[in-house]
Amino acid sequence: MADHKHGEMDTTVQEKTFEGFIKASTWIAGISIGALIFMALFNS
Repeated sequence: MADHKHGEMDTTVQEKTFEGFIKASTWIAGISIGALIFMALFNS
């Protein structure tokens, strides 16, 4: 643990993974809201 220096870790892979997660979550939320609106309009 003595060799560890704060702030030197490469986090590009984690950042790309998080970006993908946020994009997928946004799409899923949008589709869910769209489905709810569709069901409300057509009395499903």
